[in-house]
Amino acid sequence: MLKHRILVLGTALTLLASGCGPFRSAVQKGDKDFAQGEYQLAIENYQAALAKGKNPGPVNFKLAEAYRLSNRLAQTDQYYKAALDAGVKNDETLFRYGKALKAAGKYEEAAAQLQSYLAVATNRTFIKEAQREVENLKVLPSILNKPSYQLVRPVPGTNTAASEFAPVVREGQLFFSASREETKYLGNGEGFQNIYFVAVADTGSAAPASLRPLEGPGTAPGIHDATPAFTNQGRTMVFARSNSGKKSGRQDVDLYVSQFKTGTWSEATLLSFNENSAWDATPAFSPDGKTLYFSSDRRGGQGGNDIWKTTLDAGGRFSRPENLGPTINTPGNEAFPHVAPDGTLYIASDGHSGLGGLDLFRINGDSVINLGTPINSIGDDFSIFFTETEKGFFASNRAGGQGGDDIYAFEKRQPKLVNFFVDGRVLERNTTTNTTTPMANARVTLQNAQGVKVTEVLSDATGAFTFKLDSASVYSVLGEREGYFAARQSVVTQGKTPPQSELTNPLTEIRLSTTLTLSKIVRNRAIVVENIFYDYDKSDIRPDAAVELDKLVQTLVDNPKITIELSSHTDSRGNDKYNQDLSQRRAQSAVDYIISKGIDPARITARGYGEAQPVVRNAKTEEEHQRNRRTEFKVTRIDE
Repeated sequence: MLKHRILVLGTALTLLASGCGPFRSAVQKGDKDFAQGEYQLAIENYQAALAKGKNPGPVNFKLAEAYRLSNRLAQTDQYYKAALDAGVKNDETLFRYGKALKAAGKYEEAAAQLQSYLAVATNRTFIKEAQREVENLKVLPSILNKPSYQLVRPVPGTNTAASEFAPVVREGQLFFSASREETKYLGNGEGFQNIYFVAVADTGSAAPASLRPLEGPGTAPGIHDATPAFTNQGRTMVFARSNSGKKSGRQDVDLYVSQFKTGTWSEATLLSFNENSAWDATPAFSPDGKTLYFSSDRRGGQGGNDIWKTTLDAGGRFSRPENLGPTINTPGNEAFPHVAPDGTLYIASDGHSGLGGLDLFRINGDSVINLGTPINSIGDDFSIFFTETEKGFFASNRAGGQGGDDIYAFEKRQPKLVNFFVDGRVLERNTTTNTTTPMANARVTLQNAQGVKVTEVLSDATGAFTFKLDSASVYSVLGEREGYFAARQSVVTQGKTPPQSELTNPLTEIRLSTTLTLSKIVRNRAIVVENIFYDYDKSDIRPDAAVELDKLVQTLVDNPKITIELSSHTDSRGNDKYNQDLSQRRAQSAVDYIISKGIDPARITARGYGEAQPVVRNAKTEEEHQRNRRTEFKVTRIDE
């Protein structure tokens, strides 16, 4: 839960426990701790109750809620599931289980669970949230598949087994909030939060000598001080402070201000616009220091925690806070605003389409844009701070950290580019000598996968041509010359872009090669169609023959002026009349197949020659008979 980044007392729903004795006592203790917001103690007592083996449904639900409310949502799905299996199938359990599955990165299961819940739901609040989550989950593939070219690495100079978050840079020092105090906050079992700082230059060291707590208002014992924001050249600090956990005094979290004078920070004073019963936290100044953004659950928002802003006048007075509206704020939670040096607003939110808990977003006019991976993860990713245009820090409780929330550095690396080219040559084949020579002035067309022309060139004196290609595409190049059969070759860049890690230069050229060989069209000269085979005594077109006939179809498409005769021949074995009939049926089958692919029937005729035109007369060997069993075509007409 967002509020437990700056922890406060909480209240919660209690469920009746059945039974008596040690089990009942453990549940009652857990309920008391739960009601006081002491979730870690509640967890320990609920787990003790479960060990007694009684009434597991309600206790598992309470255990899941204690983890959720202490900001450990990723640990809750097993307990919500156990509650459901034990018969606790109310609206809240069904809905919370779907949210927990999402927090665990089980997106398909989460969508299925939330849709199942919506089919039986009655609670309007949960229905609206579930509907929003189902729509958000539909957007996930576009977020996950969009490259961001960000390099993310942990900051060893800040991270420990405690929680560290809310990084802010002031005069070469990295300030952050951490739960390192020895006194433990019973809400989550971590220490109370205080403000620390370390030289940015020392953050690469796991134990930097310059690391120390902020003396004065940032280290008050037994209460939470966190999320500092600086203005007035770093001399004014606004930060969040929670109540001490005592029943007396102000509740929730409020914003305080302190001034840096004569080398020390002044006693913190409460800012005028705080509301007694509201959660006001995570402040951030605009670059000019005239606007303060913060998160609050005060009345007048969109639901949950929203981003608000207040302006500072020349006399140092803050205006009445203004909600940033429904484009930025959702019924979920928005917090940790930050205005980058270029004036762009960034927020953390669990209400917009994201990967898990809190995700980081950029506000661009009316668009709220998810920053994608690897900045966002299935965990909570929040409190971003830009030190340069494409560089800075943020916090996350993602897997692989040192414990709780950790601070990470990010830097956008411009992707190394890859340009594809195809270098080709057009050759003329001499069918008598079977030799080739370069062909100049042949028209070469680059076509896309749909056969649409992209561009065309003429081959040069050496027959050469070049095209620039897009990556991840499928092309064909078509060579044409009047009086010659057109030639076509496929060119594919799809799957040929090396990984970024293998590229060593800012720009890499990858050059593919191809050759187009053109032969003169000679009327009535037979051309063998290779690899056209039929099953014994049959004329059906086999799949392997269809592949070869498709090439002939393409030849007719690429040479629209020719009309052909397709002929089939048999060997000399068997009855003459039978061979004649079989060859005619085979030729007609091939022609019917070609016509089925869209070729005008007037452009092709079938002719069976039986054994009348052998290539090898008096054939004796199987190889010689095979040469005689062939399919051929010849051009019978060339239109002008």
